[in-house]
Amino acid sequence: MKTNLSRIPFVSFEPENLLCYGYDASKRQSRPDAVAFPSNTDDVVSVVKAAAADGFVIIPRGAGTGMVAGAIPAVKFAGAIPAVKFAGAIPAAGRSLVISLERMNRILEIDEENMIAVVEPGVINGRFQRTLADMGLFYPPDPGSLNFCTLGGNVATCAGGPRAVKYGVTRDYVMGLEVVLADGTVINTGGRTAKRVVGYDLTRLIVGSEGTLGIVTKITLKLLRQPEAVATLMAVYTEMAQAAESVAAIMKSGITPRALEIMDRHSLRAVEAYKPLGLPTDGAMLLVEVDGGTSAVNDEIDRIAALCGKLGGEVKIARSDSSAESLWEARRAISPALYRLKPTKINEDIAVPRGKVPEMFRRLDEISARFDVLIVSFGHAGDGNIHVNVMTDKNDTDEYSRAKAAVEEVFRAALDLGGTISGEHGIGLAKKPYIGMELGPETIALMKRIKAAFDPGGMMNPGKIFP
Repeated sequence: MKTNLSRIPFVSFEPENLLCYGYDASKRQSRPDAVAFPSNTDDVVSVVKAAAADGFVIIPRGAGTGMVAGAIPAVKFAGAIPAVKFAGAIPAAGRSLVISLERMNRILEIDEENMIAVVEPGVINGRFQRTLADMGLFYPPDPGSLNFCTLGGNVATCAGGPRAVKYGVTRDYVMGLEVVLADGTVINTGGRTAKRVVGYDLTRLIVGSEGTLGIVTKITLKLLRQPEAVATLMAVYTEMAQAAESVAAIMKSGITPRALEIMDRHSLRAVEAYKPLGLPTDGAMLLVEVDGGTSAVNDEIDRIAALCGKLGGEVKIARSDSSAESLWEARRAISPALYRLKPTKINEDIAVPRGKVPEMFRRLDEISARFDVLIVSFGHAGDGNIHVNVMTDKNDTDEYSRAKAAVEEVFRAALDLGGTISGEHGIGLAKKPYIGMELGPETIALMKRIKAAFDPGGMMNPGKIFP
């Protein structure tokens, strides 16, 4: 007997599709029972209604570049009732449907007069930025995976990136959303005006909700004008303390860089072993980028160079796109370089108040020594967001156990300094065991009630965020 989903031509039950859409950048795997490839909002509505009728739970998916296993089924239900229940009935069959939004990849409108764009969720961030650049426009959020990740996925996780220190993160640019709810209802939140205080701000609630409240099918984004000039600086130090002191000096100087990145000594060693660039194998490195009018940019980069030099930095300045790319090469080489150190990388992205960055790096060294595991750290020093990579081998039971214990201590240290366990990756499956370290039971209970109001049957990406 045919099911409702099997009658929809863009739904696949083929084993190769189930395999391909059963993992993401977290390296976790959990094969769904079906995959849908809608091309427009009406398709999403029809497949959501069919999934509800057939007893499937729904996992929205962008490009699968997320690091916390947010885009794969929480478990392989295999006919069992899902463990997560918020309110109402859970689909008894417990089967899972991944809804891939990759075919909804159109830039629907670019309104230059009002500085607004309307896009579908499958638009690749980097492609969007290049289209805007040709028009003299600018969309600041630039996650490390910008050449692969989708704007819908960025909305789901409230993605950031190096430019967040000056320009903010995804939520600061989302003006409105079209969202399909679990029962197939289509709602519109926000709009096209800079000011809007009518009712609750559902737009900000949905941004960062990781597909647990609904499926975003259209996004209205605020745009800026492309800055006239950009300049980039690299400063290399013999000690991390010097680099951290330079970060504080730059931010106190009255200059707001558009990027302020830091790499620890382990990052430098890994990159140099992977791709020799003449970097030192000890100390630390800063990458600083400023933008704006040409004269202001030249003045600011020279002032930053003087500050860094005074604090022991060996400085190199790039004033053209090509020379800037060479400076960014080291930063972008970190992720592939790390796998030369150990086969397993536990990737976390804590954030602490900017003034606590030096202390957080000190604590990371202490945790590394205490648990006898290698911890490699780098990230966005300008906004306190540090990517902490605990390097291990999951086949070494003892070391892997120590690595997992070290992760919990990293989270405790970040929270102790007034920070958070997730700066931009979200919670998904990977971090949900730790969410109670940051949020109290009353807060989590309220969030679950909000989830139930949007999704009383618990269909939308169940098993994510909440333990």
